[in-house]
Amino acid sequence: MMMKKRWTGGVVVLGVAASGLVGVGAAAAQPPSGAGAHQNGWTTGWAAAMQRPAAGFEPNWSEQGFSGQTVRQVVRVTASGSSARIRLSNQYGASPLKVAAASIALPGDKAAVRAGSLRRLGFGKGRSVVIPAGGQVTSDAVALPIKDRESLTVTLYLPDTTGPATTHLQGYATSYRAAGDHSGDTSGSAFPTAGAKVTHSWYYLSGVEVAGAPVRRDTVVALGDSITDGFGAGNDTDRRYPDQLADRLAAAGRPRPVLNAGIGGGMLLSDSAWFGERFSTRFGRDVLDNPRVRTLILFGGLNDIGFSEVDLPTYKPNPDRSAAQIITGYRELIRQARAKGIKVIGGTLLPMKGAEYYNATSAAKIRQVNTWIRTSGEYDAVVDFNKAVVDPADPEKLRDGYDSGDHKHPNAAGYRAMAQAIDTGAV
Repeated sequence: MMMKKRWTGGVVVLGVAASGLVGVGAAAAQPPSGAGAHQNGWTTGWAAAMQRPAAGFEPNWSEQGFSGQTVRQVVRVTASGSSARIRLSNQYGASPLKVAAASIALPGDKAAVRAGSLRRLGFGKGRSVVIPAGGQVTSDAVALPIKDRESLTVTLYLPDTTGPATTHLQGYATSYRAAGDHSGDTSGSAFPTAGAKVTHSWYYLSGVEVAGAPVRRDTVVALGDSITDGFGAGNDTDRRYPDQLADRLAAAGRPRPVLNAGIGGGMLLSDSAWFGERFSTRFGRDVLDNPRVRTLILFGGLNDIGFSEVDLPTYKPNPDRSAAQIITGYRELIRQARAKGIKVIGGTLLPMKGAEYYNATSAAKIRQVNTWIRTSGEYDAVVDFNKAVVDPADPEKLRDGYDSGDHKHPNAAGYRAMAQAIDTGAV
């Protein structure tokens, strides 16, 4: 289901600033992107697109923040190595953020971590660090053997009142919180593990980098909205389509980092107070600033089309975007990616008959956009996600076995079909 043409671009060597501790003075001058965090020998194995605090699709702690609490978070890393370090972002913080202690470990059951795996993280001269508003830091490295597609647990102790927290709202992975400093705990007994005592968002954690394996420019970034973010795949399952693409690449004997740069509700052309910045605004920090990126999967625009058909506060702004405007947005991102030597795969938009913003107008725009994606020749390759999940009896509708229930987001089986539609040789 994937159409491709031969990519003729060569590998481009990008200049990268040396990284290290970003303290109170230095971080203020550093843009809140990943550019300074990628030294030679380091590969980002997991990343999340950072967002302003907001209500999200389910309750979370971003708006209230933290005060004298420990937050424990679990992520799956799509790279292997013998050492690790983390990136923390205070991009949307209104004041400096103090992290008094941090650790990384291999996960155990729920909030517990594996015995003997916990490593205390440092930041230059000490165990604590203050991140200025709008800044980020990279921790020191610790020795920790990591397998490809293995999960890691990152724990942060936040002793002061943080205010609203920089976040990734739709993490679909359980995060835990406890009063006091439990950054060194291995049992997890201090952390409530159910109900309103947990959330499925990530806080302050923007990346995990690994070293100790051969370094290549082979990272794949999936840029998109909630369908890339994994709405409908289930919590703690790692069944989003980028997850399942990483599984396919590993099974084919070509394991590569696959980073998810999806934001639920995100739009190609408009910023949203609820759902994050437009693709072009965050394109630098989420894609271009990572010198290991070889391939971009560009898949978005459905919200730009659909939001204009529904008058709800959460869908503002909702200008009436034409197919031509969306195509212009794609072209600009393709241009920027190509300038960095990144090949671009275009993903067709999914059908959404039965969803709240489906009507004849939105369906016609989807058809127009998909025709351009399939036939323009402007991408290095095309993956026909629409064809992978459409109902054979109705070209405007998700197949019943692939529908999460809201008629626009796939379920885990639908995400598997999307991942299987990608030609692993093209990425």
